[in-house]
Amino acid sequence: MYSDRPRPALLRVFTILAAVLAVVLTAVTPAAASHPSGPKPTIVLVHGAWADGSSWAKITSRLLDDGYTVRVPPNPLRSLPNDAATIKDFLSTLSGPIVLVGHSYGGAVITNAATGNPNVKALVYVDAFAPAADESIFPLAGADSALAVPDPSTVFDFVPYPGAPAGDVDLYLKHDTFVNSFASGVPRRQAENLYPAQRPLTLAAGNGVSGTPAWLTIRSWYVLGTSDLIITPKAQLFMATRAHSTITRIPDGHLGLITNPRPITKVIEQAARSSH
Repeated sequence: MYSDRPRPALLRVFTILAAVLAVVLTAVTPAAASHPSGPKPTIVLVHGAWADGSSWAKITSRLLDDGYTVRVPPNPLRSLPNDAATIKDFLSTLSGPIVLVGHSYGGAVITNAATGNPNVKALVYVDAFAPAADESIFPLAGADSALAVPDPSTVFDFVPYPGAPAGDVDLYLKHDTFVNSFASGVPRRQAENLYPAQRPLTLAAGNGVSGTPAWLTIRSWYVLGTSDLIITPKAQLFMATRAHSTITRIPDGHLGLITNPRPITKVIEQAARSSH
């Protein structure tokens, strides 16, 4: 006769399954609770001198593919206080956590723009200046920098611009400096195409004095190009160590964001995961 009562063997199976499930839930629940929660941060990428937002293109596409909101506001390259204020105002329009990333001169800009903004949870420097208070960027490039020459006219073209303060000019990199030093490691044809479209930095911006650095209170990461000819590896290491940044070295020149975007994207996403 058929009985609807569970058989002893079947009861033992159910008991074992229940015990296993309890163990799994106990092990998984605390781990899940330890995972970061909350919205993904907005990642703001700030370009440097002699470049524009398109220099971030390869990294922007990777971050978008990974589900991040990305913004790449233009950096005016007019003066450090003005450029920092421009980015600071842009950041004030964003809600939620922010990861602020700067390349080259953009590093000096984010160092000032993030100060006092509680939404900026992480800073990422990519072959970048990370000045302390009262420092200017040009001396921070390093004694062996391609820009540290006795006669600046050998590396810069000096171009007047309307409304310039007395003595100020736009600085364009000369062809050989741009192609062989600034864009070292970039395929020659691509470097030649980038040279005509460079955006100048003013002399005033290069000599502008930095304010209270955001890296004093905001956690930072630093991607150090070990073949950089513009900001020397020794200079980068000094600034990154002083800022207590988490340092990642890549075997690239000053435009690692173009020649080697994968590890840089990885560092930015590491910073993003730490911020929420």
